[in-house]
Amino acid sequence: MLFRQIAVIAALTLASAAGAAAPDKLDAIVKSAMAGSKVPAVGAVILRDGAIGAQTVQGRQRNDRQRRSGADDVWLIGSTGKVMTVAMIARLAERGVLAWDAPLEKMLPDLAAGMLPYYRQVTLLQLLSHRAGLPRDLLNLKGARHFFTDTRPTGQQRLAYIAEALRDKPEAAPGTAFAYSNTGFLIAAAIAEKVTGETYEALMRKEVFDPLAMRHAGFGNTGNGQNRGHQHGKPMLDMVKFDDGAPAMFAPAGFLHMSLADWARFNLDQLAGARGQGKLLAPASYQLMQTAQPDSPAGLDWGVQASIAGRQGPALVHQGSDGNWLAIAVLFPEQGSGALVVANAAGDMGADKVLNGIFGKLFPTLSPARKNP
Repeated sequence: MLFRQIAVIAALTLASAAGAAAPDKLDAIVKSAMAGSKVPAVGAVILRDGAIGAQTVQGRQRNDRQRRSGADDVWLIGSTGKVMTVAMIARLAERGVLAWDAPLEKMLPDLAAGMLPYYRQVTLLQLLSHRAGLPRDLLNLKGARHFFTDTRPTGQQRLAYIAEALRDKPEAAPGTAFAYSNTGFLIAAAIAEKVTGETYEALMRKEVFDPLAMRHAGFGNTGNGQNRGHQHGKPMLDMVKFDDGAPAMFAPAGFLHMSLADWARFNLDQLAGARGQGKLLAPASYQLMQTAQPDSPAGLDWGVQASIAGRQGPALVHQGSDGNWLAIAVLFPEQGSGALVVANAAGDMGADKVLNGIFGKLFPTLSPARKNP
């Protein structure tokens, strides 16, 4: 399964009636939510006043071993990492290396002749706000399993995938509707690679990870001695098809791993940026990322909600899962608060219910109740 939107955040409105729980009770909140579930481990962070207000890790790295998950272990954060790809692109745009409104046929001229005419005028802004009309993924995913064993550089793999995807019929006319797409982020990464001559991985380290001291951030699946994702009740160690997870070249769409502290550093910068105090980007870039596009529920690539679970907004939300992990990020910029929660399992092992329960307890501590009109 590839990175996708799932119904957890929508369901949070059903879980938020629980009484407020103090942040120092985070350990107990997570333990209670996990009790009786099949989820091996959960990591959770509360963000408040420009810092980590509380953090906990509960459970085991793998359900077939006894080693406990640790504070510095890494987690796959799924599509919540898309926002990090946007930040890298925004840094390049601020320096004039890229232009938000340049047409795709000019940015990737080698692919222009083969792409459907619908896509030739698609812009970076549309690609990163899910308004390019692209399908979620390549329509012929079963015929693309060779990417799991492909030994070419990931940039070359992405170009091959993109060339085929741009021949798929669009979900909607570009620029007219929101249509969630992983492919748009692969295309944006390919554009950045072409213009700079650097790999996506090198660009992410230089433009995002290093400036924010995200020292444990990396690409692709987690390795031995770390938390491992789970599916169908067992650790997923070998991925050979898209039902198993994602290939390495999918990193720009959210195939990133990092420690809870690294994940927090990026999101703390997003909160600071909303107040004009961000380190990574210019104020206009944070505003662009965190403001919904016309007739769309999303900015670049945050979901933007007026409220969530009965709490006062605006709220920036994102969730992600490759079928083996589930990650959710929720920020309240006006409150300077937020929470990040990740499990090394997904919905088939009850991770959605576990994370729903955690957020239901946390929301009253992060933002006041929504005022009635």
